Amino acid sequence: MEAMETILSRRSVRSYLPRPVPREAIRKLLEGAMSAPSAGNQQPWHFLVIDDRKILDAMPSVHPYSQMLREAPLAILICGDLQLEKHKGFWVQDCSAAAQNLLLAAHAQNLGAVWLGVYPREDRVSGFQKMFGLPRNLVPFCIVSIGYPAEKIPRAHRYNASRVYHNEFARGWEGDHSG
Repeated sequence: MEAMETILSRRSVRSYLPRPVPREAIRKLLEGAMSAPSAGNQQPWHFLVIDDRKILDAMPSVHPYSQMLREAPLAILICGDLQLEKHKGFWVQDCSAAAQNLLLAAHAQNLGAVWLGVYPREDRVSGFQKMFGLPRNLVPFCIVSIGYPAEKIPRAHRYNASRVYHNEFARGWEGDHSG
């Protein structure tokens, strides 16, 4: 899939077919996620691959908006490692970039995925730290639910010119400024 088409056609998928995601596809997802930019190249992330049905079914007890995990064959928990921070506080941006890359890598492989926020909700952070036995320096950032889509979601057109400015906030972006 061409890069712009992947970006523009990616949608949040919450319904999956009962089909496992092959190990090689998972490796490609993780390779894509780990190719994300990070502040000072700190790469402060860890990825927990979850495909155990009992664990996936239990996760909504910690995250109330993750019911789709009960039918997803796979989830990846992205955690920020506070001990790997070179630039304090940037781990959130770094893990966000990794999550977006993961979503795009899933879509490029014809998989569906949805980003489920964990951080900064303290109940979710502590719940997943406990559920997975994470050390204190690993902060659960988000879960990405992944599987073969059981639904086809049409492309959304989200470009909004009223939110684009030119050189100063009060000046809107108008027409073609290519020359």
